[in-house]
Amino acid sequence: MALAAPLLPVLLLLLLLLLLLGRPGRGAPGQGAGTWSRFARLPYPQDQLFLHDTFPDGFLWGAGSAAYQTEGGWRQGGKGASVWDTFAHRPATPPGAAPSGPVGGDVASDSYNNLFRDVEGLRRLGVSHYRFSLSWSRLLPNGTAPANPAGLAHYRRLLLRLQELGVEPVVTLYHWDLPQALQDAFGGWASPVLPQLFHDYAELCFRHFGGQAHAKVWHLYNDRFRPTQRGKVSIALGSHWIKPQRMTEKNIKECQKSLDFVLGWFAKPIFIDGDYPESMKSNLSSLLPEFSEVEKEYIKGTADFFALSFGATLSFQLLDSHMKFQQLESISLRQLLYWINGEYNNPKIFIVENGWFVSGTTKRDDAKYIYYLKKFIMETLKAIRYDGVHVFGYTVWSLLDGFEWHRGYSIRRGLFYVDFQSHDKKLMPKSSVLFYQKLIEKNGFPPLPENQPIEGIFPCGFAWGVVDNYIQVDTTPTQFLDSSVYVWDVHQTKKLIKVDGVYTSKRKRHCVDFAAIRLQISLLQEMHITHFHFSLKWSLILPLGNLSLINHTLVHYYQCFASELLRVNITPVVALWQPMIDNQELPVSLAKYGGWENTETVQAFFEYARFCFTSFGDHVKFWITMNEPSVKNLTYTAGHNLLKAHAKVWHLYDKEFRRTQKGKISIALQADWVEPACPFSRNDQQVADRILEFDIGWLAEPIFGNGDYPEVMRAWLQRINSVDLYNFHLPYFSEDEKKLIQGSFDFFALSHYTTTLVGSEKEDAVKYDHYLEVQMINDITWLHSPSRAAVVPWGLRKLLMWVKSKYGDVPIYVMANGIDDGQNMVHDKLRVYYIQNYINEALKAYTLDAVNLQGYFVYSFNDKTAPKYGLYSYTANQYEPKPSMKHYREIIDNNGFPGPETPELLCPEEVASCAECHFFRTRKSLLAFISFIFVAFIVTIFFITYYSKRVERRYK
Repeated sequence: MALAAPLLPVLLLLLLLLLLLGRPGRGAPGQGAGTWSRFARLPYPQDQLFLHDTFPDGFLWGAGSAAYQTEGGWRQGGKGASVWDTFAHRPATPPGAAPSGPVGGDVASDSYNNLFRDVEGLRRLGVSHYRFSLSWSRLLPNGTAPANPAGLAHYRRLLLRLQELGVEPVVTLYHWDLPQALQDAFGGWASPVLPQLFHDYAELCFRHFGGQAHAKVWHLYNDRFRPTQRGKVSIALGSHWIKPQRMTEKNIKECQKSLDFVLGWFAKPIFIDGDYPESMKSNLSSLLPEFSEVEKEYIKGTADFFALSFGATLSFQLLDSHMKFQQLESISLRQLLYWINGEYNNPKIFIVENGWFVSGTTKRDDAKYIYYLKKFIMETLKAIRYDGVHVFGYTVWSLLDGFEWHRGYSIRRGLFYVDFQSHDKKLMPKSSVLFYQKLIEKNGFPPLPENQPIEGIFPCGFAWGVVDNYIQVDTTPTQFLDSSVYVWDVHQTKKLIKVDGVYTSKRKRHCVDFAAIRLQISLLQEMHITHFHFSLKWSLILPLGNLSLINHTLVHYYQCFASELLRVNITPVVALWQPMIDNQELPVSLAKYGGWENTETVQAFFEYARFCFTSFGDHVKFWITMNEPSVKNLTYTAGHNLLKAHAKVWHLYDKEFRRTQKGKISIALQADWVEPACPFSRNDQQVADRILEFDIGWLAEPIFGNGDYPEVMRAWLQRINSVDLYNFHLPYFSEDEKKLIQGSFDFFALSHYTTTLVGSEKEDAVKYDHYLEVQMINDITWLHSPSRAAVVPWGLRKLLMWVKSKYGDVPIYVMANGIDDGQNMVHDKLRVYYIQNYINEALKAYTLDAVNLQGYFVYSFNDKTAPKYGLYSYTANQYEPKPSMKHYREIIDNNGFPGPETPELLCPEEVASCAECHFFRTRKSLLAFISFIFVAFIVTIFFITYYSKRVERRYK
């Protein structure tokens, strides 16, 4: 098999040299055009989930390499020059200057001198086949006879060693490295002489190597597909995938044309009818040669299987932009396989080259490569299991690092690392070796117990909640608070006319005056939640940052909101402060003078908290001092003061308010999980541990741990300050401050949204943090929201176990957990999946890991206050429940995921503390008015009845 060069003469040469009988084509060109609409209709997000399954028995797993890219030894053993030798030796540096690195494939990976080294790599992987190419110029230095005995001996040794290990060779006769002598003598593939010369070269290979695993033009397993003694023959075709900019008939036709011009150019003549695609013939009629009817019959059917190459180099980097026809490239191997299946009569497909690349500076931890490999293999599995495509083998590219054509040594594509500057060129396994090795052992991705959902329920009293960062505040007075007197003009205008200078006495404000509260409470009731979490606005309650100016209207609004929540048995969970973009939601006077950098803010927060405890403490029993302080935007000094402020407020509540108000209080931290990008890498694990300490431990360790910052932080900052001349100062707590801060919690509250992969190897400068020396990596097999947030439910379970392992059996509340949508119901299906699976992972943590989990809150309440995150949409002043809200309500009603075997849990009826008493206590004036009306009504009825009877007696 060979990668097809993008030249028409090459196609003609290879087609005419395929020595198989033609067989009638049964496919219908154009059927592949239905691929795009089909995949657009598949159920979302279910179809995009990772498929945990295995490949069919007997599936072939292999690795590949190419002679010029890896062999080296360009002047050894009598080898002649190839066109790539000549091309690589053209001066790329100024005359007289020494080259800065290896030259072309002169040495490359030095596989010519390390044959057994390479085969040992194959043995370690456990592959079933090895695809490699023969160097034409090594076997025939001048392109024609006589043969080179050293070259013949080299490949014979390789084939014998493969036979000893039980690894089947898949041999490519030509992989772009034409002997230079043929280029010089005949002009290369443009000459009509080349077909016969290639024929002679092929006969030489058959004669010398045909007895070892039946190698023919491109060898494959004859005993698996045709019960004869002959081998299998095909041509390796490279392709890209393309998707329409918009799903219109015109754009889909352009996509079909793009594939016709790249893949169909070669594939349609062989697999269908011996002729080119109609789109090519109609667009290139003056340029495209015509096949005779005899040639068509001779060409069609001359392949026993469809050999496909799909990857970074040929499929994308070398693709002419004009071949995209103004559409969008995509890396969907699955859709390409489905298209081939429909377009070319359900052929047996052998993926003979697939992989991606990493930077040339990346050494052993090639996480980016792993996740592309994982995606491609998973898509192949889906094509087999979901789409009925007959793929029987997969070949990863490549076995080892080598010379990457036009990219030189700037990228690496191998499973094994090669130090090109070293003398011995040892192979060192990358993390991808371990990944691929385990995948071959398991024959795919078999389901694991930890990936399966569980049945069960949460304990009695479990807090089911929803979050609204800031509730909708509308303090507009109702008409009942207007003291003016009006006259109704019943004769002319039919309107109320205000009487100037005449006023009535104002009545006292009541909570029922706020229509916005009634609406929000009714929506919350509809959800069946037990808790509602929101934040107060410090900057609005105390505009000057102190008690000299108090917004009493807003205070009354908050009091009413909390009391109305209690009235309907919803527990208010109130945060004193949550940072926002504008001034970090601090009063302007505090933000102006440094915010949390200034120690005066600590005392101001203390006084503000005292005011809130006094004003709202009768209604609020569940407090958060600070909600999600962003460590990404905190200086070390600001974080230091923030911790002291939290501790002082916690002790204030503990000493002065807890006994009478009987509430609880803590801090809520943002805590996304961090996973090592390469699970087999110690370096990546160390990076993940470091990020967890900087992201979570920075604020958590002083409170929930030993009263001081994590040792990992101090050690790291000392290291970079000394080595890289940074000046990051992490303050020190006094012993009294440590005692003040340590233990200042009643529970561990965390907000969790997603999981991030981190690595130690610098791969992408845009996503590399030089300060923490961490590379952010993306697993492209994960589900992602419209904002590209990764949906990784198991990350929540790992986080909860991490908190337990570090801080003991502390009560934990997941105070916020949610995902964005794209403002349409399709994306809300992702939120349904998100809520279902994150809560199920929380149940696993509670049931299987004994995590002391006491509550779960969805983010967020509605789209008006948190656009794209709400359980309620908001359009044209109307709130509408999304399907995700109803799904969450069902989970709440079931208290989890009960199954047939789940024992019934009998919980005592929970009500807010004397909700009726609270109702009467806060509505005395209203109740008095209602009582007066009721009494007046009874008295009126009495008098009407009384005088009616008297009138009746009189007439009698």
